[in-house]
Amino acid sequence: MSVERHIAGSLQQIARQQAVVEIAPQGSTSKAAALAYVVEQYGYTYGLAYRTGFKNSLVQVRMYRDPQPDARVREAATITAHPRAGNGGTVPGLEQGSLKPLPEAVGAVAVLKDLITFDVMALYVADRSQKVKSYLACTVLTLLMLIDRSPIEAVASGGAVALLITAAFKVGAIRRGKITQRLTNAGFHAVRDEHGGRRFLRPGQQLPDHTNPFAG
Repeated sequence: MSVERHIAGSLQQIARQQAVVEIAPQGSTSKAAALAYVVEQYGYTYGLAYRTGFKNSLVQVRMYRDPQPDARVREAATITAHPRAGNGGTVPGLEQGSLKPLPEAVGAVAVLKDLITFDVMALYVADRSQKVKSYLACTVLTLLMLIDRSPIEAVASGGAVALLITAAFKVGAIRRGKITQRLTNAGFHAVRDEHGGRRFLRPGQQLPDHTNPFAG
């Protein structure tokens, strides 16, 4: 999908005054962050992100209409400054015809990318039960390989897979830790959602619900 169609699709949802705007660019969290920034300028705020679609190729971002008064001021200013956005005109914070952020938007887009990446990585962060299942699978693999391989080959193969899994868990934890530090430094605070997952919110923000998303 072209940049123009991505932007136009988001703005069409905004024009209908939807309480929730869904963004789903192909693959890249950078693209998702850039589009999320544009939607924020129209009075919305970041909600959550996750991977979906065939082989998890889509980064789905959910933006909620911000009930705060300054969001309506932001929305009005954006509409005035970019009257032809989505129809070949300028788009807030992005270079013309591109999802590359302008200098003044780079910092905000980077924060959104961290929020999106943190949420998306939740799919690959292992808790205790996931680790047990993964290492159990390695054990089963080793036992199956004993059927037609020597014990040394079977144990070596199973051990290699277990080592790769351990490394993946470690790298994911380190990366998420760095994102946590950056978001904390940016003033966000960590909370637990209804499923026990870790989320980051701006000061004064609450987790969204069905009646008053992100009420202060």
